[in-house]
Amino acid sequence: MSFLNIAFPATAAVPMAEVAISSIVASVRPLLGLGLFATMFVVFKPLLTGIAQALKLIVAPKKTREEKTAIRNLRNALTIRRIANDFDHSSPNMAAELRALAARG
Repeated sequence: MSFLNIAFPATAAVPMAEVAISSIVASVRPLLGLGLFATMFVVFKPLLTGIAQALKLIVAPKKTREEKTAIRNLRNALTIRRIANDFDHSSPNMAAELRALAARG
């Protein structure tokens, strides 16, 4: 240690302060980037949500009421037919009635 360090302690402390400040800045920089990204996401959330919904409709368009009804009726008929197959050995009359019910739609 030279006598100048005793006379000018601030000069000796500057390199240590630079190291401390650079380490703080290095650790804060990713947090600032993440904060900026989060802010942009919050600001543009309605736009991003709308784009996501539009892309979803392009890939899988909504079904009409008639299509939904037809799918539901088909699913019900298949369920009744499966139940009829289960009753086929134990109660043939019940199975026949269920198949007739499923055939009506």
